[in-house]
Amino acid sequence: MSSVWQRNIIRGIFLLLLQLLLLKRIDITFGDFNYVHFTVYGVIIMLLPYSMNKTGIVLIGFLLGFIVDIFYDSLGVHAAATTFIAYARTYVLNLTSPTEGYNKSGLTASNYGLPWFLTYLSVMLLLHLVILYSIEAFSFVYIKEIIFRSVFSFIASFFFIAIGTLIFNPKY
Repeated sequence: MSSVWQRNIIRGIFLLLLQLLLLKRIDITFGDFNYVHFTVYGVIIMLLPYSMNKTGIVLIGFLLGFIVDIFYDSLGVHAAATTFIAYARTYVLNLTSPTEGYNKSGLTASNYGLPWFLTYLSVMLLLHLVILYSIEAFSFVYIKEIIFRSVFSFIASFFFIAIGTLIFNPKY
């Protein structure tokens, strides 16, 4: 097994355990304001190698979301959102393509630069959260809650992931 796959498997297990054992329990509530949730498990899909088969990525996205659904007692909400970002990943990568193209194995900040990584991360994370909370509400009657949860969870998750990237990859 190559070092790229080993690194991705170890990172995936770590992020999944972090989400399920720690971040699931964090509840930031101020009275009626309950819109901040940390969602980092989607980064597993975002950091898979560029050359990986699209069908494999979608399958991994579904299995990842299904595992999260089991622990969150949700009925396919996470599986649907993660499968969607796994499918949309190719289109987002084409949209945010660096000028030199994708020639390295990992889609990380150290390979393509921090500005590219933060742009890619923000687009994918926002897509994931909007889909997740739209499916969870299942009605646009709750559009205010969908927007608030998406925006505030995006801010919290984005900073958590960005700081984690800087800590675990100190080349910046």
